[in-house]
Amino acid sequence: IPELDQYDETLLSREKFLEPMDMATRLAAEAEIAARSGLDVDRYLHDDTGMRSGLERHREQRQLDDDDDEVGPEINIEAVGRSEPKLREWIAQDGTRAEIKRRFRQFLLSYEIDNQKIYIKQIRDMCSANSASLVIKYPQLAESAPVLAVWCVDAPRDLLEIFDEVATETTVEFFPQYQKIAPEIRVRIADFAVKDSLQFLRKAHRNKLVRVAGVVTRRTGVFSQLKIVSYQCPSCKALVGPFSSTNNSTQNNNVCPLCEFVGPLILSQEHTVYRNYQRITLQEAPGSVAPGHIPRAKEVILLNDLVDIARPGEQIDVTGIFGHSYQLASAQAGYPVYSTTIEANHIETMNATDDGETMMTQTEKNELFQIARRDDAMEILINSIAPSIHGHRFIKQALLIAMMGGCAKDVEGKHRIRGDVNVMLLGDPGCAKSQLLKYCCSLIPRAVYATGKGASAVGLTAGVHRDPITREWTLEGGALVLADNGLCAIDEFDKMNEQDRTSIHEALEQQSISISKAGIVTSLRARCSVIAAANPIGGQYDSSLTFTDNVELTDPIIQRFDILCVLQDTIDPIRDAELAESVVSSHQRAFGQNQENEPEIQNVIPQATLRRYIAYARNNCFPTLSAIDQNKVSKLYAELRLESIACGGIPIAVRHLESLMRIAEAHAKIGLRDYVSSEDLDAAIAVVVHSFVTAQKFSVRSALERGFKRYYVNAQRADFTAIILYALRALLLDAHTYQLGAQPASYLFSFDDLLDKLAEYGPESDERTLIKGLKHSKTSLEKHGFQADLEQRSVFWSPPPDS
Repeated sequence: IPELDQYDETLLSREKFLEPMDMATRLAAEAEIAARSGLDVDRYLHDDTGMRSGLERHREQRQLDDDDDEVGPEINIEAVGRSEPKLREWIAQDGTRAEIKRRFRQFLLSYEIDNQKIYIKQIRDMCSANSASLVIKYPQLAESAPVLAVWCVDAPRDLLEIFDEVATETTVEFFPQYQKIAPEIRVRIADFAVKDSLQFLRKAHRNKLVRVAGVVTRRTGVFSQLKIVSYQCPSCKALVGPFSSTNNSTQNNNVCPLCEFVGPLILSQEHTVYRNYQRITLQEAPGSVAPGHIPRAKEVILLNDLVDIARPGEQIDVTGIFGHSYQLASAQAGYPVYSTTIEANHIETMNATDDGETMMTQTEKNELFQIARRDDAMEILINSIAPSIHGHRFIKQALLIAMMGGCAKDVEGKHRIRGDVNVMLLGDPGCAKSQLLKYCCSLIPRAVYATGKGASAVGLTAGVHRDPITREWTLEGGALVLADNGLCAIDEFDKMNEQDRTSIHEALEQQSISISKAGIVTSLRARCSVIAAANPIGGQYDSSLTFTDNVELTDPIIQRFDILCVLQDTIDPIRDAELAESVVSSHQRAFGQNQENEPEIQNVIPQATLRRYIAYARNNCFPTLSAIDQNKVSKLYAELRLESIACGGIPIAVRHLESLMRIAEAHAKIGLRDYVSSEDLDAAIAVVVHSFVTAQKFSVRSALERGFKRYYVNAQRADFTAIILYALRALLLDAHTYQLGAQPASYLFSFDDLLDKLAEYGPESDERTLIKGLKHSKTSLEKHGFQADLEQRSVFWSPPPDS
């Protein structure tokens, strides 16, 4: 009232504030005002947002209190059931809507972690990045406002609309001019507590908030969708509207309300508001599909700033609203059916480290490092690979190296050298090739299994399909794209057509798939290890021929495999007896028991521990090639090139030199080291040489082994236990072969015979080194029936007892 707005001039002192006030004086005055009002002086003066002074913040809070008084007292919004119609009607009321806005606004402005208002900081970061999405953690919302969290699941469209309004208003209060950049701020719900599978989405999930994960197999282009529609009358030019448009319908008006013109109205391009629209196909991850089930897929709708956030081959985590859309074709057929879709609210791209195996406790990590520090760590891991499959030590070592992988090199962003290791298994039928491939797929979370007969070039790489709705050409990734950052196992590799096999040349080396079809020119990533299995020509491997002569594969594709493994079904009485015993024992242990829950066997770790070991090594160990013997590598490469020309086997190229580096890095990962040691290099050389020698004719293998013996020395010394066991088994086989008459129940071998046999395989050891090795490998030798008698200087063999 102007009449009451009078002041006593004698009580006002204007002299103190005639001069401009500096910052120190202003802060002192504000501190005095805060003390009079009973406020916290430190918190009043030091604003954690850095955007407003304490006085402005105090005035704004009083204004908010006045606004709350105008709205009215708090109402009990919990007094409603959870049924969908009642809840949506309750939320639509003005009082309930105002209370929801008040609570959510209070949550944004007051939620603190470590005395820091995190969502005020997120608003600042969002504006700094010129973004329009505010990510809200669902557990934090459930902790602060549990009613809003529950309603956000039961009625997500209504709640998210209110949340968007509050987020927009709050952002404009802090940054008044930001509305010109982003007219609407959208709230994204992250870390939703319940995670469903695509195959279990049912009617109960309709119009509810769901969270699913999968692999993107198809993506359309970005289109403009109507959001707010306005029409113009062609007769009187009057503007009709605006009308809100939803995903399923658009309001059509054929009558002008002013001149009553009857007919189709013209869409006003200037006054109509559009938004970005894109559809992707989300398919269940290959490792999460139960055997015998077809992977389910759902259409996911991406709106506004979510478009182009994922591309085919990437594994994503989607939080959105499970809805439906009416299919007109089904109504014409007489049975109306609704197709279900997911309207995405939040999308998070899952990396290779998001497979669940890396979320380990410190105790589990310490267990992994204890295994890595053991001297027989390599033997333990190799024995743990497919423990039900007897033998095949080198093949299991190659598979372990492939699952570990090396380190990819990106040379200044221009040239990329792959780090994944490719392995080819070629052998006789009945050597467990398919079982080994299936087993490897069970260890790697992102693994895809395909067969040569059932896979085509499009199924392995990528294809172009026409979208049934937009009639646009879209990309759909194949097996190699779906296995990105994982493993792809291809069985019956020799049964593939030559044209289909040629299409994966680029994926094996460059780890990319180039598409140039239907006007689409692009490249997809296929960064995965490839393990292929093939059968030789005629069904049996012919040792008198080379590797290339035994399989119907060309040299360019054989060179892209880092390790070549030959599996032969040879007749060996000792090995056959051990194999039969192993098969019988495996069936006895599996009867009524689960192998993964089986207690730890000697020199074998549980399968769950092995998965954690491989996942930790793949995601946390990145060894560097800093101190390696370059002279040794160059000499080995030169000699391999000469021998490949002389023997006529597989040609040695620069790819094999890179393979040597990758295998050395993988061997360092097996030891959980961040550097490549000389032992790792020697082990890699042994693998490469063994792969090269076994691919040659049988007539030249012995000469090649003797020629490359010096490269084996250090690697064999690092694994002297296996060499001793191999030499003893060779002596036992010779004794069985040259024994006339009935076979004795036991054999005795002297140290001299054992030393002579060890000299044939590389390290020329003395008796002292042999005794030390026998003591170290006592447990492993006794398992195979060998017992060392140091006093008699001999090794005694008898059939091991039945396990």
